[in-house]
Amino acid sequence: MPDEQNWVPQSVDVSVPSAARMYDYLLGGAHNFAVDRQMGDKIEQLLPHARSAARVNRAFLGRAVRAMVDEGVRQFLDIGSGIPTVANVHEVVQGLDPECRVMYVDRDPVAVAHSELILAGNNRTGVLQADLREPESILNNGEVRRLLDFDQPIGLLMLFMLHWVPTEADPWSLLKRYREALPSGSYLAITHFADDHGDERITAAVERVNQAGGDQASPLSWEQIAAFFGDFELLEPGLVTYAEWRTSGPGDISADPAVNRLAYAGVARKP
Repeated sequence: MPDEQNWVPQSVDVSVPSAARMYDYLLGGAHNFAVDRQMGDKIEQLLPHARSAARVNRAFLGRAVRAMVDEGVRQFLDIGSGIPTVANVHEVVQGLDPECRVMYVDRDPVAVAHSELILAGNNRTGVLQADLREPESILNNGEVRRLLDFDQPIGLLMLFMLHWVPTEADPWSLLKRYREALPSGSYLAITHFADDHGDERITAAVERVNQAGGDQASPLSWEQIAAFFGDFELLEPGLVTYAEWRTSGPGDISADPAVNRLAYAGVARKP
């Protein structure tokens, strides 16, 4: 475990579980506490695939941002980033090119507070507390505009985020605003829970999570998720399961086929 003095803000109550630290735990990270691990274990009881799904999603993130770097992108906006540990965006892209810039956004004040200390000294990264559903608070933020040049291509990531926006809130119009703000040559990466996977275990697990209270997940069909990309051009192999998108080895997938069908993923370029 890392030294608490180095990464835990004094304002954070470490006796209260944090969603961001629980996700870190499910990923096998070290930025979590006993209370987070206990709650993470309870989540696994509700959603037995949680740990494997988190790992497959993080593996997709790495493949997606590497593909963007290969296409010349050097700046990234990660919305719903959690705590930036365990092979997160800045570690991957700055490992390929130290000049890459990354702006993390999360609405959880605990995740933001941890992120600020973890990223201290890295002047090519930033973190903002804001809500995905309020795009102007992100797109017009001074720190975002200072770090990212909206005249140059940007890699926008929304991984395991949009299914928390209820369909009645019209997430498609929300995504349209983000797409419009990106310059030509930018990329959009999305992972989203699927509702046409045909696996009753997944359906039942999502229902149990929703019944537990808090944010409600809204899985969508392939067609509904594809609509998030608008007129952006999907990179090969298109919109597929997150375990199928340019998979490079067994570490990118789960041994459980149900986990591999849990979510769709795609990366698309703005013409």
